[in-house]
Amino acid sequence: MVSGLRTESIMNREAVFEQLKIDEGVVYAIYNDHLGYPTFGVGHLVLESDEEHGRPIGTPISEERVRACFERDLDLAESECRALYGEGSFGDLPDEVQQILVNMMFNMGRTRLSKFKKMNSAIAEGDWKEAAKEGRDSRWYRQVTNRAERLMSRLEKV
Repeated sequence: MVSGLRTESIMNREAVFEQLKIDEGVVYAIYNDHLGYPTFGVGHLVLESDEEHGRPIGTPISEERVRACFERDLDLAESECRALYGEGSFGDLPDEVQQILVNMMFNMGRTRLSKFKKMNSAIAEGDWKEAAKEGRDSRWYRQVTNRAERLMSRLEKV
């Protein structure tokens, strides 16, 4: 804080996009996800409000549309992080930590990420090594081990 003004860090959205393309994949057509739901782009679940709703599997999706939906999904994940960690507190976290938490939010949603009580407590205390340890001690880690290990390794190096 300088002269009473917030010095909130701006998360590198392009870095998050590049990482999520690796973690989620990017598909320029409608496909069924592992649960059978129509999806496209970077893990974007087709919503009733989407113009793609009701279109058949295999329908091509433009790069521009994929990016637009990703931006909206990223806005939502970031907003959910702000709701979970506190409007001002989330923005005060280091960029790398914000990116990791948004990636986790994108993957799990707020309901599941909010259950990481010990990890979230360590995040609030700025104890990145402890947060990474607690993140590894989860069902999520066992389900998406490669992705989770990449994220927890980044976290403990902050």
